[in-house]
Amino acid sequence: MTPFRSRSRRPRTLVVRLDSAGDVLLAGPAVRAVAAGSSCTALLCGPQGAAAGRMLPGADDVLIYDAPWVGLEPPPVTRTATRRLMDTLMAGRFDRALVLVSYHQSPLPIALLLRLAGIGWIAADCEDYPGALLDLRHRRPPHRHEALAALDLARAAGYALPPGDDGGLRVTPPPSTTHLTGPEPYVVVHPGAAVPARAWTPGRAARAVAALSAEGYRVVVTGSRAERELTARVAGRYALDLGGATDLPHLAGVLAGARAVVAGNTGPAHLAAAVGTPVVSLFAPVVPAERWAPYGVPHVLLGDRHAACADTRARRCPVPGHPCLDGIGDAEVLAAVAALTDDPADQGEQTERGAAV
Repeated sequence: MTPFRSRSRRPRTLVVRLDSAGDVLLAGPAVRAVAAGSSCTALLCGPQGAAAGRMLPGADDVLIYDAPWVGLEPPPVTRTATRRLMDTLMAGRFDRALVLVSYHQSPLPIALLLRLAGIGWIAADCEDYPGALLDLRHRRPPHRHEALAALDLARAAGYALPPGDDGGLRVTPPPSTTHLTGPEPYVVVHPGAAVPARAWTPGRAARAVAALSAEGYRVVVTGSRAERELTARVAGRYALDLGGATDLPHLAGVLAGARAVVAGNTGPAHLAAAVGTPVVSLFAPVVPAERWAPYGVPHVLLGDRHAACADTRARRCPVPGHPCLDGIGDAEVLAAVAALTDDPADQGEQTERGAAV
């Protein structure tokens, strides 16, 4: 399809991404492409992705729907919630909708609701027969990164990135967080993840922080309010503990100020990429790295990609001892951080950003 040219002809477009904050951040390039060809662009996301959605350039509005088929603890199906969504969508007077899903998800439940709300043109990646639910049934190329797959769908629907946009992850400029971190250079360790299989165990994370500190790095440990006990244990006496001290915009500020971020396959790793900070990615192979690795920034992937848990999408490690991540040695971590930051003795240097290592 050809891009929309005349502003008066540009549609009101809804972009749907109902998953977590990391998934919403990966949708950012597609949202910007849609915004370049729309008179108004709204993002429909779940409660876990709303804060990230509000940080995406190009999103004029963020609508929230807690979908019963998404998330770790999905809500029950109710007429009340469905009618509320219908009312919200009809009030938006959307002409078109793009449903963004991961390769293993179906867009058809939300497509049905969008159709009932009167949205006349709907596009999505879809392996299942969509019947009358989709106007554009797009097929993603195999092994495609999630950020690129979303952008592919936008392009197939006639939306192109504006001139000068490189298609990387991006968020609105975060606030200054020097009052939280102090002015001296630092490395961030983010030990938590919504899915435990994708993170170090607390003891392993604490040992890595101690090793980084002994190597001469100043370490900042980040986490949510619910993770304060975890961050306190991991930081110990070796690092600055910012557990519970940041909302998502301020976390973006902390990550933007870091020389590198050490994190699992979780939202803050994608947030680090969105602010241009290199990532040491502790990547458990329960999902493929080719689809969810840090996108568009220098990064090093650590972890056993051929472990017994590979491609299982397990939420908790099925192998005793969590060897795919806890088996990563301190020397590997230190080498990865050094590769992204240069010599720790010269922490005032800035590393080049924008390409994968």
